[in-house]
Amino acid sequence: MGSLYSEHLTWLHRLGAGHKLVAMALLGSLLFLLPAPWMLALAALGCALLWASLGAATRVARRLMVSVLVAAALVAGFHLWMGRPDVAAVSALRLACASTLGVALTVSTRPTDLLLVLDAWMAPLARLGLRPERWSLQMALMLRFTEHFFVQWRRLDEAHRLRTGRPGGLRLIAPLTVQMLQAARRVADALYARLGG
Repeated sequence: MGSLYSEHLTWLHRLGAGHKLVAMALLGSLLFLLPAPWMLALAALGCALLWASLGAATRVARRLMVSVLVAAALVAGFHLWMGRPDVAAVSALRLACASTLGVALTVSTRPTDLLLVLDAWMAPLARLGLRPERWSLQMALMLRFTEHFFVQWRRLDEAHRLRTGRPGGLRLIAPLTVQMLQAARRVADALYARLGG
């Protein structure tokens, strides 16, 4: 499966995966507690500084962030059309900030490190008779498939640009869906072969 993890080491690579997950959860929750657009504008400035501080490590995710910013602009445009400029600013800034935090975590953290952290955090659930390794595996797979989705989309778009000189756009939905389903099937078969039913 493709990954957005960057081998360009940054200051964020030196922090543990657990610390980064906690920080992202707290900051992400804080974004939804900030009511005023100016507060979110300050948060966006902080996210922009975080993004800039990662330098070349963000190269693998730049196209993804451009897509997120376009989506944020579309959301803002919709709310402006509805006559709600305050909601437009809040929605667009929250989307851009949350995406920046998620991408910063992704480019600076190996997927295996995230899986180890989730295993450790969910280990106490074994006392309740649950199987925490299955929960952590499911969460790790959800994170990996989200990341793989964007990597696969980027590859298809680049291949389409090489053939036609234009971005793929909506034409990529069908082949992207097929490839994601095939990847999910391969992972399911591998898990069944190793872990059983």
